[in-house]
Amino acid sequence: MIGRLNHVAIAVPDLEAASAQYRDTLGARVGAPQDEPDHGVTVVFIELPNTKIELLYPLGDNSPIAGFLEKNPSGGIHHICYEVEDILAARDRLKAQGARVLGTGEPKIGAHGKPVLFLHPKDFNGCLVELEQV
Repeated sequence: MIGRLNHVAIAVPDLEAASAQYRDTLGARVGAPQDEPDHGVTVVFIELPNTKIELLYPLGDNSPIAGFLEKNPSGGIHHICYEVEDILAARDRLKAQGARVLGTGEPKIGAHGKPVLFLHPKDFNGCLVELEQV
């Protein structure tokens, strides 16, 4: 059902410093900051030959990333994202197998302009999983 790894998301306390570290220290291609108000984050994508890194920074007081950074002030891995061909079929199959879909269960449009869903970390070995339809 799941396809390739789309990205690994890392919550960061300083988006500019984290972007510079990937660009200047690691020599990666770093995108521009992009606000995602529906998700309460500002994102920067780091392009790698085989996947992406998504840097996450809080956007607004109700950002889920603000809570994550309160618990992890240095930042850390927030979620991993897998590609799926049909997000509704994937959702229905996962729910039938007992997995919990976060939020309303309806896909939202993610940072790549494609439908996404998140799965409860307690159902996936403590890892928040994002599914993105490609």
